[in-house]
Amino acid sequence: MTHLRKRMIEDMQLRGFSAKTQEAYLRSVRQLAEHYGKSPEHITEEDLRQYFLYLKNEKQASRSTCTQALCGIKFLFEQTLKRDWPTFKLVRPPKERRLPAVLSQQEVRHLLSCLNSFGYHVCLSTIYSCGLRLQEGVQLQARDLDSDRMLIHVHRGKGGRDRYVPLPDRTLVLLRQYWQTHRHPQWLFPARASSGVPPSKASSHISPSSVQRAFRAACLASGIQKQASVHTLRHSYATHLLEAGVNLRIIQTYLGHASLKSTSIYTHLTRDGEKLAAEAINRVIDSLA
Repeated sequence: MTHLRKRMIEDMQLRGFSAKTQEAYLRSVRQLAEHYGKSPEHITEEDLRQYFLYLKNEKQASRSTCTQALCGIKFLFEQTLKRDWPTFKLVRPPKERRLPAVLSQQEVRHLLSCLNSFGYHVCLSTIYSCGLRLQEGVQLQARDLDSDRMLIHVHRGKGGRDRYVPLPDRTLVLLRQYWQTHRHPQWLFPARASSGVPPSKASSHISPSSVQRAFRAACLASGIQKQASVHTLRHSYATHLLEAGVNLRIIQTYLGHASLKSTSIYTHLTRDGEKLAAEAINRVIDSLA
């Protein structure tokens, strides 16, 4: 490990960045260094200017890719190398407002029924029924369940924020049934143990990538054509709650959003809301006749 990489990692740790964010920032810096074939320490401001133009004009990178590159590279140069260059104030990835894919309740039921593994079925059912992020779901521990209050304590979600989410009765039943199959003292979803090692001795939780693979296989088996991922279950959960009449502020709390603006996107995804709006528009227009 180079001294610069070590220093950047330490700076990110001091800022409290998650391991996933650190990995993304380091990848952006590595791609910059590979593009020029030299250490970032020797890259000039003009080099950076041309690199961001390359991402935009030649590579035609998406907004998320450009944003990630800007954040990682900017952190290295401003925080670790102490170079506050005007170029960073100039670069602005284009704004996009894309609505996420959402599955209907019937599609969610069908998808979950196509999972061959009971463990993946319970894991993905819990992620959907509690509105969890993938990482939050796989890291659930037995101690996080409060069956008296019917709540799940989500530890250190995005932004390091804890929160409580409702634990549906059926989800608790499924979790208890699955726990009986492995009886791990810590993890609700332990990783597959080595041959000859009982599941209760697994050293870690199930990997997020394996859950994603199971989800994609179930999508294929169910015939769902939407561009869906495990995170789509979280979007679907929020949309279904809104359609059921749950207050947007309460949904914001359940999802752990710092801003209501993040949660308000689901108002554009509810079929009931669109239907009511269409009916109101028709009434207004009809009154003009």
